[in-house]
Amino acid sequence: MKAFAQFMHKELGLEGDGKDIKDICAGTDRYCMYKVGPVLSISHGMGVPSISIMLHELIKLLHHAKCRDVTIIRIGTSGGLGIEPGSVVITDTAVDSFFKPQFEQVILDNVVTRSTELDRDLAEELLECSRQIKDFPSLIGHTMCTDDFYEGQGRLDGALCSFSREKKLEYLKRAYNAGVRNIEMESTVFAAMCRLCGLKAAVVCVTLLNRLEGDQITAPHEVLLDYQQRPQQLISLFIRKCLGLWNPNGLSEDVI
Repeated sequence: MKAFAQFMHKELGLEGDGKDIKDICAGTDRYCMYKVGPVLSISHGMGVPSISIMLHELIKLLHHAKCRDVTIIRIGTSGGLGIEPGSVVITDTAVDSFFKPQFEQVILDNVVTRSTELDRDLAEELLECSRQIKDFPSLIGHTMCTDDFYEGQGRLDGALCSFSREKKLEYLKRAYNAGVRNIEMESTVFAAMCRLCGLKAAVVCVTLLNRLEGDQITAPHEVLLDYQQRPQQLISLFIRKCLGLWNPNGLSEDVI
């Protein structure tokens, strides 16, 4: 996230080279946090428990800081479903492993179900921004959030595997037919918490592989680095447009 913060420092045209940006949360090992201009850049670990801890603490921070009109965007990587590697998926709805738009959480001894719909207008705005970037495959679709990286995502290459390749493909094809275009491990709780707290939110993840074709990433390292920059490029353009800093007449080489 420091690299993203330094990238945004440059994109926003702030003074200095950004190399001395400080981690606001340097006293904890749970996550890193950097602030550049009006942009807060925060890391989180893998899975629902990790991101939910960060979100609780971030949302309380925003409240006590009296922040208004906040937009929260999760960026990251994911496994694609029926789309080309390198495609950027802008999530309209996060779904669980049964393809339902909900997040279930046990609170005390009750199972509480919460909606996982994200801001549709924000998703459309991000898609429109993506069309301004050259060679930038993007789409809006459902994102499936799982509790596990291996069996939970239908992988055959974990320490345990209780199903056949045929069963795996049958499940993933059903997910595709239900509108799922990528798979990760955080989107349901992110969508549910932001929605409950009245925060405009989006999930933007690049896909590193097509899970209908395999379980392991085979793209060269330099290609993966390019893929991983794509969500950052999109969010940078979106932020600059929101701040009135994007000049469509002064197009850089990565913009049409």
